[in-house]
Amino acid sequence: MRDNPFPQDKDEIKKLVKQFQNLKAGRGNSFLDEDAFEKIIDHFDDEEDLPQALEAAEMGIEQYPYSAMLLIKKADLLIATRRYYEALDILSHAELLDSNDINLYILKTDAYLALDQQEKAVQLLESALAMFEGQERIELLFELADVYDDYEEFDKIFDCLRLILEQEPDNEEALYKICFWTDFTGRNEESIRLHQQIIDECPYCELAWFNLAAAYQGLKLYEKAIDAYKYAVVIDEKFDFAYRNMGDAYIRLRKYKDAIEVLEKVLELTRPEDVIYEAIGHCYDKMKNYAQARFYYRKASHLSQEDSKLYYKIACTYINEQQWVMAIKQLETAMQLHRMQPEYNLAMGECKMQLGEYREAIQYFSNVVRQRPRNVSSWQALIRCLYHGEFYEEALEQVKAAIDITDKKPVFIFYMSAIYFALGKTKEAMLQLEIAMNKAPRLLKKLVELNPALLRLQQVSDLVARYKRNKSGK
Repeated sequence: MRDNPFPQDKDEIKKLVKQFQNLKAGRGNSFLDEDAFEKIIDHFDDEEDLPQALEAAEMGIEQYPYSAMLLIKKADLLIATRRYYEALDILSHAELLDSNDINLYILKTDAYLALDQQEKAVQLLESALAMFEGQERIELLFELADVYDDYEEFDKIFDCLRLILEQEPDNEEALYKICFWTDFTGRNEESIRLHQQIIDECPYCELAWFNLAAAYQGLKLYEKAIDAYKYAVVIDEKFDFAYRNMGDAYIRLRKYKDAIEVLEKVLELTRPEDVIYEAIGHCYDKMKNYAQARFYYRKASHLSQEDSKLYYKIACTYINEQQWVMAIKQLETAMQLHRMQPEYNLAMGECKMQLGEYREAIQYFSNVVRQRPRNVSSWQALIRCLYHGEFYEEALEQVKAAIDITDKKPVFIFYMSAIYFALGKTKEAMLQLEIAMNKAPRLLKKLVELNPALLRLQQVSDLVARYKRNKSGK
C-alpha cells in the first residue's frame, strides 16, 4: 500500500532514517512529524526490512495515537507478516478515526481473503461502494472483481467490470479484462450493447471496437465481427490481436484468401508464431494449394518441433497429391512422437495399402481398431485393406466382428456380401446383399467402391433393378 508511489529524495530519507535511529537510541532531541514517520515506514518497506518498518510504525503511533494513516500503515505491515487478526483489530481502530480512507477497505479485504473469509470481503466492499465515487469507487470495483474471481462468482466479475466501464468508458484495464470474461461467461449480447454505448461516447477507442468484434465472434456473427475488427485496425494499424482474430473469422467464413492476407499482417507485426504459420497453412490446404500449405506447416514445425500434428498435416498434403512415399516419411516423424495416435496409424495404413504393402497396412489399421473399437471408419479401413490384399478369410472374420461391435451397421453387411463373392460363395453373397439393400440401399455405393466389377454380375444387377422397381411402385 502506498499513498505516494514516487521515490523520495535520497538525502531527505537518509536524514530522516538517522533521526529515527537517534530517537530509538534516545539520543538528542530528535522530533519526527507524522509525515516523516510515513516516509520512514515506506523506506524500510521498500528495503524489505519489515521489522524496522513495523518498529517505525509502532513508534509513530506512540507519538500520534490518533493517526489513522499510521495505524493503516501498521496494519499493512502486519498483513505482510501474516498477522491477519491483529491487522483487522488495528483497522477497526483506524476506521473509528477516519472511515473515509479507501485503504481501510482494501486492507481489510486482503485480510479476509487470506483468512478464507470471502463472504466478509464481499459484504465489506459492497457496502463501501456507496461511500466512494470517482477513481476510488473504480478501485473498489476492481478489488471486488478480484474477490469474486477468488470466490468463483464469474458472472459478478463481469458485472463489476461493466459498472467500471459505465463510469469510465475508456478504462483500459477494464476493457482488457471484460473481453476475457465475456468469452468465459458467454454474455456476448450484453457485451455488444455495452460496447456499442462505449463507442458512441469514445468512437476512437480501438479496444472497444475489438471487444465488440470479439462478442460478435462469440455469437458466430463473423461478418459483423470482421467489420468491427476493421475499425479497430484503422484506429490502431499495429493492433495484431485484431488481425489475428479477423483471420479466424475469415477462416470460419471459408474466405481463405482474406484470412491469409490478415494473418500475414500478424507476422509483420509480431514475432513468428507456430499457430499463425499453421493457420496460413490450413488456408492454403483448403484452397488445395498443397505445396504452399506444406511450406507454412514446415515453418510452424520449425518453431514447434514436438508438435506431431504438424508432420501429420504435411503428410496429408502429400496424400492429397497421392505422393505416398513422401507422406510416409512425414508420418514416421509424427509417429516417433505419438506412435499410437489413431489418425496417424490410419493415414499410414492408407499409404501402405496404396503402395501394395498390405501386411504392414493391416498392422496399422489394426492399431486403429484397437484404439477405437466402436468406430465404423476404422473397421472399414481394416476390412477394405484385407479385401484388397486378398486375405478373404481374415476379412470375413473381421467383418463379423465389426457387425457385432458396431450394432450391425449395414455397410459391413455390404462388405460381407463382397467377401462372399470373392470366396466364390455366391448364394451366401446374394443373401447378404439382399439383407443390406433392405436395410440401407443408399450404401450400395460402398460395395461398388470396394469392387466396381460386382455391379456387372447379372445376379447383382437384377437384384438392384428389382429393388428400384419395387421402390418406384410403392
